[in-house]
Amino acid sequence: MTSNSIPSIDLSDFTSGDPLRKAAFVNSLGQAYERIGFVALKNHGLSQELENKLYAQVKAFFNAPLEIKKKYEIEGLGGQRGYTSFGKEHAKGSLVGDLKEFWHFGQEVTDGDPIKEEYPENVIVEELPEFNKIGMTAYKTLENTGRSVLQAIALFLGLDEHWFDAKIHNGNSILRPIHYGPITHEPKTAVRAGAHEDINLITLLMGASADGLQILTKQNEWVGVTALPNQIVVNVGDMLQRLANNRLRSTTHRVVNPPHEKWNESRYSIPFFLHPRSDMRLDCLKSCIDENHPLSYAPISAGEYLDERLKEIGLK
Repeated sequence: MTSNSIPSIDLSDFTSGDPLRKAAFVNSLGQAYERIGFVALKNHGLSQELENKLYAQVKAFFNAPLEIKKKYEIEGLGGQRGYTSFGKEHAKGSLVGDLKEFWHFGQEVTDGDPIKEEYPENVIVEELPEFNKIGMTAYKTLENTGRSVLQAIALFLGLDEHWFDAKIHNGNSILRPIHYGPITHEPKTAVRAGAHEDINLITLLMGASADGLQILTKQNEWVGVTALPNQIVVNVGDMLQRLANNRLRSTTHRVVNPPHEKWNESRYSIPFFLHPRSDMRLDCLKSCIDENHPLSYAPISAGEYLDERLKEIGLK
């Protein structure tokens, strides 16, 4: 990861029990999210073995014949679970479908929480017996990592360390394996996924299989980001930016097409979009509002905001 793009920080500093290391992590994370909205995270808890197993399952699914994949594209779910085929999703404000197909693993509620009624069941892939088990193991691992990151963010914003905990418990998070297929003819656009900001609180991205991710800096320059081994990329989403009244940045990013000589290569990527429960309020924190930073957003719940955004990107 280029040193001039996003900073690298170590989650073990936050969980070490050392107050000085913990405070330094909180400060480094917060400053990075104020400045650029992205960090690279070490010691995040997702083992290389689990990541490798997940990528193997994901590649096996996306390499299956289309008639098998289409079995798992469930009408009426708005893409919340299962398979979504090429071109269905587009960036907000764009009419061109992204050059990708993807799968959604969603929350599985096991503690009797009535919020279970809000969520569709995960779709089971019959042809790959380990697909769902490995996918949900990665889901829960990244959910735990995200909880720690949000605890650090809470401290940076002057909140109680566990302010987010109940709000994300059994939250509407999504693990999304993505396949950007080989480019077989001159594309309508130079990007596989159009410039956009993520909807959720934070996104945790394990290493993609090929280059292509770029972020837009404050200098209005596109900078490439590639995860180093044993790191994941964690960025601010629009829900968190809204809650913090723009103190933390949800940075625009995109996935560009590869050079012509690599058009025949697929690209795989697996982001975890950490969402809260639908009833969480995204009303701007009073501590983030002052004369120099007037209120920027109207009150809204996470569920209302998500529904609004899913319509804008073509999934509902």
